[in-house]
Amino acid sequence: DDVPIRTWFPKENLFTFQTATTTMQANFRKHLRMVGSRRMKAQTFADRRERSFSRSWSDPTPVKADSIHDSRESHDLQNSCTALDEECEDLNWEAEREMEVMSCEGEDFIPPKIMLISSKVPKAEYIPTIIRRDDPSIIPILYDHEHATFDDILEEIEKKLNVYRKGCKIWEMLIFCQGGPGYLYLLKNKVATFAKVEKEEDLILFWKKLSKLMSKINPEPNMINIMGCYVLGNPNGEKLFQNLKNPYESSSN
Repeated sequence: DDVPIRTWFPKENLFTFQTATTTMQANFRKHLRMVGSRRMKAQTFADRRERSFSRSWSDPTPVKADSIHDSRESHDLQNSCTALDEECEDLNWEAEREMEVMSCEGEDFIPPKIMLISSKVPKAEYIPTIIRRDDPSIIPILYDHEHATFDDILEEIEKKLNVYRKGCKIWEMLIFCQGGPGYLYLLKNKVATFAKVEKEEDLILFWKKLSKLMSKINPEPNMINIMGCYVLGNPNGEKLFQNLKNPYESSSN
């Protein structure tokens, strides 16, 4: 019989959402097609500005025409700066992707799977030992629900990834925590609801930074799986589900 691809975690009380790495890849390819035309616009503006500065001070220039040109050139400059900023971001993304490719070379490379376990989960301390028996590519991370911060969690993920294979990224992730219909109880006094994920800066930054740790070379959509609670038990859970995607999607633009 065919074995399902994702068999490394139980499926009970689980919901999954796709991260935006695939979206980022598509956006990057789309942007490359646009870069040429943007460069042309930037060069056209630069040429016009050079001609303007080299013109004799005694040349008669109608005030009204200048006003129109200044407004147009100001708009062109703003567009050019925006295009250059976007190009830099995309080039950085591509550079990170190339570094990941080099880090993961070799037939012995097995894509890592992160299992983030809240200490609030019953018998959480036993889970890492049990999990690694069957699959060494699973990296269990048990964090202190009472005292850990989001930065602590992100730092631990980065550290464990570098121990596994320096420069590699997460290909699939499972967050095992408590919660209920419409909310995730990630840390003490840090309950993720659809409203808080939109407004609270530390929650927004956590999901955005986590997105940067996801693989850029995974041919399949990167997945974050959440287990241990039935988040989708009411309409607010659906909204939370959607809002959890937004930090990833905004980080790809």
